[in-house]
Amino acid sequence: MLLKRLKSNGTINMFLVPVAVFALWAQSLWNPSGYNYSFCENSNILFSPIARLIGTNPLVHVIIGMLLLITLAFMMQLINMQYSFIRIRSKLPPILFVIVVGGFVEMHTLHPVYFSAVFVLFAIYRMFSMFERTKPYSAVFDVGFLLAISSLFCLSMIVLFPAFLISIVVLSRDTKWREPTILLLGFLLPFAFAASYAVLTGTLPAKIDTFVHGITIPVNHFKTNYGLQIYLGFLVLFTFLASIDILKQYDNKKISSRKYFTTFFWIFLFSLTGFVFIPATSQEMLIITAIPGTFL
Repeated sequence: MLLKRLKSNGTINMFLVPVAVFALWAQSLWNPSGYNYSFCENSNILFSPIARLIGTNPLVHVIIGMLLLITLAFMMQLINMQYSFIRIRSKLPPILFVIVVGGFVEMHTLHPVYFSAVFVLFAIYRMFSMFERTKPYSAVFDVGFLLAISSLFCLSMIVLFPAFLISIVVLSRDTKWREPTILLLGFLLPFAFAASYAVLTGTLPAKIDTFVHGITIPVNHFKTNYGLQIYLGFLVLFTFLASIDILKQYDNKKISSRKYFTTFFWIFLFSLTGFVFIPATSQEMLIITAIPGTFL
């Protein structure tokens, strides 16, 4: 009965999103604490001025984190409504996303990844608009640009670039050399802007150190957190089982739905590879993994 209500398309379901966030984050509101940032994690180019602006009040950090999570949930519903890759009209994805993220208890506060996730969703939205379009150069450039903005908040997002590159090939009607090139140019441009600003302000060496350390210094929140390990294991297992089920129904789905779900799978897969190839990647990447995982 409860699942039937959650899967419905009733407007009241959208009110359940903030209610669920407040319920799951209630302990953090009652006893707020800031995130235990690793070295350089809060010094990323776009996040550092925000961190200075909002200060160190832990309650403010928790409230902003909650508002960003609610924003992400509504953005996911917007993508679901715009591209209709789920056959039934349902408001389940945003609620499910909030519940999944609710299990990452240490992320119940402000972290740069929440800002990164906003731009990742914008990039997905623009990428889906490319479906069956000829010469979608503007959308391709936007995808690269938005992904780079996301990476300037949280450097680990760089690992998603191959996923978006593959997805552009999947979604485009006739992919040639221009689309990957434009994607790369769009991705490099914000980094060029950041480097130019660092040169003008005399902070280039410090920014380079932040960039290098933000990727290479190992961070591991999983080693002794067995509860998180078990929870993550179940989420990955359910996502792969759901993906197998999608494959079984693959021929019965619309061409657009097939390609949208394929792109979600690539994003999900490459978000997991970040834990392997980028030492600094830790539990913050789970917020990104939860986005395609929720739809799958």
